[in-house]
Amino acid sequence: MLAKELLKQVRQIEIRTRGIVNEVFSGEYHSVFKGRGMEFSEVREYQIGDDIRNIDWNVTARFGHPYIKIFEEERELTVMLLIDMSGSLLFGSAEKTKQRIAAELSAVLAFSALKNNDKVGLILFTDQIEKFVPPRKGRSHVLRIIRDILSFEPSGNKTDLRSALEYFNSAIKKKSIAFLISDFMDEGYEKIIRIVGKKHDLIGIVLEDPREKVLPKAGLIKFRDAETGEIRVIDTSSKIVRDEFYTFRKYNEEKRTQLFRSSRIDKIEVDTDKSYVKPLVDFFRLREKRW
Repeated sequence: MLAKELLKQVRQIEIRTRGIVNEVFSGEYHSVFKGRGMEFSEVREYQIGDDIRNIDWNVTARFGHPYIKIFEEERELTVMLLIDMSGSLLFGSAEKTKQRIAAELSAVLAFSALKNNDKVGLILFTDQIEKFVPPRKGRSHVLRIIRDILSFEPSGNKTDLRSALEYFNSAIKKKSIAFLISDFMDEGYEKIIRIVGKKHDLIGIVLEDPREKVLPKAGLIKFRDAETGEIRVIDTSSKIVRDEFYTFRKYNEEKRTQLFRSSRIDKIEVDTDKSYVKPLVDFFRLREKRW
């Protein structure tokens, strides 16, 4: 991608997603993702209605009348974006590819974190770790993350969620908020996702395209696997073939849903042909009800 065109796309995403953050998610991110705890801020004179458990007895004894300790939320958090860059993310039958949706979702989450003075980091992966950007603050850092997602050309084409989660778990020691953005076309990550989910606040964002849900009745179609390069010709006019495709997809979908549920990991489903705003809003509201 030419530098001029890339900068234009980054700017467009910044304008669009910052507007969404300011208009839609203002305050919700802060209320949903809590700080690590409470830290001491200062002392002040006791007022009627204050919790007596917060009385600072040493200061009270020194001045002869009650003082209480004031605590503030230890707010600073680390948000990690784990982005699948495998070949299947380049697919999109609607206006945008999964990769473009991943970039916009990452921007919304990163600008939400920026507004709350939290750090943001990035891991791009395929069947290998392609790029690691350590968590930092600042607008220029967030713009760099968006630029990297849009322009990065990975070495691999396949997907290895297990390796990505293992790398993240090793690289980030402190508990963080982690968004795993992928189409989850992989197997063998069941054990590690449970381990990571216990250490971190892990949220899976599942990217799907309408053409991956239902086969069109369009006769013989040549399909190319974006990750393996394998080419197959499928007779989509056959009801048996279409039913088998649907059954296989539903099985994988239910298996994934059960894994997330049993692992107590939240899941956000985003379709490339629909707005991602509603799924994000629904997620924030659901999380807020739990607190």
